[in-house]
Amino acid sequence: MFRVVIPARFGSTRLPGKALISLAGKPMIQWVHERARCSSAAEVIIATDDPRIVAAAQEFGAAVELTASTHQSGTDRIAEVARARGWLESDIVVNVQGDEPLMPPALIDQVAQLLITHPAAGLATLAAPLTSVEHLLDTNVVKVVADARGRALYFSRAPIPWNRDGAPAGLGTQTTFTGARRHIGIYAYRVGALLRLASLPPTPLEQLEKLEQLRALENGIEISVADAVEPPGPDVNTAEDVERVAARLVAARS
Repeated sequence: MFRVVIPARFGSTRLPGKALISLAGKPMIQWVHERARCSSAAEVIIATDDPRIVAAAQEFGAAVELTASTHQSGTDRIAEVARARGWLESDIVVNVQGDEPLMPPALIDQVAQLLITHPAAGLATLAAPLTSVEHLLDTNVVKVVADARGRALYFSRAPIPWNRDGAPAGLGTQTTFTGARRHIGIYAYRVGALLRLASLPPTPLEQLEKLEQLRALENGIEISVADAVEPPGPDVNTAEDVERVAARLVAARS
């Protein structure tokens, strides 16, 4: 058994109020909630810092928690819900981000099952093979490398692993992306690890890369990684994303 929590801030630097932006006739947060409800989760909860999102969630019948406005991350927001509801340290909760209206339910199930089948791991997440050198070099695409047992070794915005022989004249001459994987930002947490992670201060590598998952690795929390069983849909960060995702949602209904 596992639960899903969808952290949803109203504020957004690039797209303020995006959780309530209308996509094909519904607020984005409703699409995310419906995707999560199609998974095997026993419970789906929206966790937000804004009464407007609370009101919208209640209107379409979602369970919702109003959380503190001071949280720096979705992890912190989910940890507040876990504490408030008294979940056991062994319980599993999946973080489905509030800007993922096309998240396949199969990936929600997969990341939860990954944590269930790897009892030593505190977190689990997903990845996918990179499809171009351009993505390998793109610092907005987070890369992940793991060991032979699927335990994350490192996450980076830098191009890892780096094929030395594929770049005879330096960074811009790289010709191969073989073996490189991009990180897909969906997480399952064991509640004990979640609460510990939320209680820890930011770590040096986390602050350098601006990647919260490095806090877990720097503190010895094992993260299990597997390739996603199907491609995730795009998330929503810009006005152009809104148009593209809305078109896909309309097409899927027709």
